Amino acid sequence: MSQLQGILTRLKSLQEQSTAGEPMQRFFEVNGERKCQVTYHPKNETFELEVYNDKEKPKRYQFDNIDMITIEIFDLIQ
Repeated sequence: MSQLQGILTRLKSLQEQSTAGEPMQRFFEVNGERKCQVTYHPKNETFELEVYNDKEKPKRYQFDNIDMITIEIFDLIQ
């Protein structure tokens, strides 16, 4: 399985697990270093990406398209 497919699978799993209406979260790491966190909000069907940068405040981005956030995460962990 490609890395891109693995990210997409994890995000789809996140959507499926949040059936109770509560936001669910996943972290993405590289060599034990946390790169970002994804929160899925089932009420409005959006993803929130929180990107961690060294010595900077985390930045947050909203996505309503699973493919777009998958590409963004892929770029972050490369």
